This record gives sequence, structure tokens and C-alpha cells, in this order.
Amino acid sequence: METLKQAQANFPRLAIRAATTTTATRTTTTTARATKLSAQALAARKTLASVSFGLSSSSNNVFSARSGHHQMSTNVATAAAAAADTTAVLEGKAAPHGGKLSDLMVTDEAERSALIAACEGRTIELSDRNACDVELLMVGGFSPLEGFMNQEEYESVVETMRLPSGLLFGLPVVMDTDDDSLAAGMKVLLTYNGQNLAVMEIESTYKPNKPLEAKKCYGTSSLEHPGVQMISMERGGTYMGGKIHGLELPTRVFPCKTPAEVRSMLPANVDVVAFQCRNPVHKAHYELFTRALDAENVGDDGVVLVHPTCGPTQDDDIPGVVRYRTYEVLKEETADPKVNWAYLPYSMHMAGPREAIQHMIIRKNYGCTHFIIGRDMAGSKSCLDGEDFYGAYDAQDLAKANSEELGVKTVPSLNIVYTDEEGYVTADIASDKGLSIKKLSGTKFRQMLRAGEDIPEWFAFKSVVKVLRENS
Repeated sequence: METLKQAQANFPRLAIRAATTTTATRTTTTTARATKLSAQALAARKTLASVSFGLSSSSNNVFSARSGHHQMSTNVATAAAAAADTTAVLEGKAAPHGGKLSDLMVTDEAERSALIAACEGRTIELSDRNACDVELLMVGGFSPLEGFMNQEEYESVVETMRLPSGLLFGLPVVMDTDDDSLAAGMKVLLTYNGQNLAVMEIESTYKPNKPLEAKKCYGTSSLEHPGVQMISMERGGTYMGGKIHGLELPTRVFPCKTPAEVRSMLPANVDVVAFQCRNPVHKAHYELFTRALDAENVGDDGVVLVHPTCGPTQDDDIPGVVRYRTYEVLKEETADPKVNWAYLPYSMHMAGPREAIQHMIIRKNYGCTHFIIGRDMAGSKSCLDGEDFYGAYDAQDLAKANSEELGVKTVPSLNIVYTDEEGYVTADIASDKGLSIKKLSGTKFRQMLRAGEDIPEWFAFKSVVKVLRENS
């Protein structure tokens, strides 16, 4: 039930939205959406009249968590997870994965200096991909992990999609090297573009089974898959497991809020629907994630978190810095109070179903309760013949199968199309009404962009197009 303060804030906004959401403009929606908004406004009015107060709560499966790489006893782990979950509910936010949000940053200057000195000059210069992993470990995006996976954890996640504790985890998080001088018991300084990001305690080194990792995690061992290319041709031949001590976050053009910071900016006691993307947001995307708030399993006062990945993706994708600029101008242009924006320092694997699980876990750690699963999410095509590696709904199916256990509800991506008669509608409505559908492929859009041709306003936001042209 809404609080009085929420109701006071919601009633005028919902009434306005209900009155304006049936026009055939950029924000065109179905009559059903307007009806739902009217019902929301009525509910807010009733709350104001009755001055009722309540505290919403939710239940999530809580698993025994690992503290670093030392297994806690079952009773202690369960108690800690339960305590963390209780705190999260009292604060009105979803509990992190495993019950506790990891924070590996070392703030004491003497301790930081001692950690660096203990490295005895040993350093690893991180790749862009590894720097993203280190950052997400340090800030808790990969909670409950407190370091890179050891061999037991790596093999467990590869073969079963679970940590040894039984907790779901989509993909292994590993540190690779070709330096044979690095051994268990050592500390090594992890550097990136002139910064000292972290110190890693090397607890173990091991030779990964890369063909098995590829087959289990990516569904194929073919080098035609970009993720398989990455683990086979970019990563070193040895993996290292061990705890991470965070020193500083990478300096980026696109600022990435930590899970704690994102949680603090999100409203309490409401559903938070995460939208993941790795490309600029066009009008169909905007319609998709704003209409997601009208899904049957999303509460009336729910909000969206647009949470694009700005780390390395596929070679032909638009660079992260450019994508970030498009998001910033769109955020300013739309200024929708129901839409929150943050950026994720994550390196895409294009692992399809497995990566959908990974994204759900990460967004859960950032405070989200729902996740939009698109058609062929994180999918990839063969670099030789263009054939898809995954079925269109494989990611949705795996996400749905694990949704309850993860404590994150899935919101299927609507098939939104643009019509001459009614603007953006769902494809089934367009078909039922015999409406004229307009189409523009991503390939054609990029060709038009490069050629300096006018981009249809029904397809893309002018502000986004301007940024893309300036950076092409």
C-alpha cells in the first residue's frame, strides 16, 4: 500500500499521464495503458482520502553466501544472509544476490600502502575487459564474490551454472595470465591506464578447460563465436583465483555508479525494472521499456532503471563513450521521472541464455526486482555465415526457469512496431487492425547515418542522431 507521501506525489502525475497517453505521438500507448494509469490515479486518490500507511515487503530465496573464498558454516552463512535480507526489506530495496552486497574497497591509507608494498613490484596491466571485472568485484556488482574464482568455483560455474555453495551464477569471473612467475601465496598489483586499481591475493593458479568452458557457457566451441574467440585467443593460458582488495575505481569518461549508489537513488518499496542495452536507445526501445511498467507483474508505482553496458562489446558495436553520450542527451531530452539512468562497467560476452542470468544477478545487486528479457538477448551470429548461435527465445526461457530462485521477475520484451495510423503499437495490434507498418533495419540506419541522409523521426531521437553523426 502507498504511503501518504507517495500518494500525494503520484496522484497528479498519474492523472496527467492517464489523460495524455492515448494520443498518437511519440508516447502513444494503447487504451489499456491509459485505463491502467487511470486506475493508478484512482488508487492514489483513495489513499489520500483514507490516509492509510503501509510497508511493502517481498520474499526472496536467500542462499548461504561465501565470504571471500573461505566457506562459512551453514548456520553462520544463513544467519548472515537472513540479516542482510531483513535490512534490505526494511530499507525498501531488494536483497543482493546471496544476501550481502560486497564492498572490497580499502579506505585505510596505511593498509593500502602495506598491500602495495607486499606486491614486491609484481604488476598486471589489465585489459579493458579485466578492468571491468575488477571494478564490478570491488563495488559488489558480482556479489557475493569477493575475488576472482578459484578452480573449484570456476569448474562449478562452468559445468552447473552454480557456485559450490549452490548459488546460481551465470558465467565464470576469472583473472588470466601467461606469466609463469606468478604463484599462489603472492600478491600482485592490478594496474590500468596508469592507475593502481587493486591488489590481488593469488590463492591458486590453474589451467582452465577452455573447450569445455566454451561449450558449456557459450553453447559452442566454434571460433566463429566472439566469446569463444575471446577466451581462446585473448585470455592467457593460466587462470588465477583469489581475493581482491580495491584501491581506486577506474577513471572513465562515463561515470559508473556503484550498486550502493544506484540503490540510494532508487525509490524505496517499489518495483524496479531493469533495461539492459549495448546500443543507442531509439524510439522503439524507449516505448519498450516505458511500457514495461504496465506489465501485469509490475506494481503500479514501479520505475525503470536504464542500465546500459559501456564496456567492451562486439568489434562492430558503437564505442562505449559514444553510446554514453547518446544516453546523456536522451536522458535530458525525455526527463521522465519514472526512468532512472546509470551505466554499467561490464564487458559483454554475447553468451545468450547464460549471459541473461548473469545480467539478472548483476541488476539484482544494483537493486532491481524485474528484468526485461529481449528477443535473442546477448545473442550472437557466426562471423562466417551469419547464422544465429541461439534461438530467439532461449534467453527468455532460461531466465523464466530461474526467475523465482533468483528473486528477479522477468518482463518479456514487447514486439513494438511503428504504424502510419497510430504510431507505436504492439505487433499483434497492428496485425489485428491491418495497420501500415514502417520498418528500418539497423544496417540501413547505419548506412543512412554514414551517408548523411535524413533519419526518420519516427525511428530515432534527433538528439541521439546528432551525437552519432558528430562521432562517426
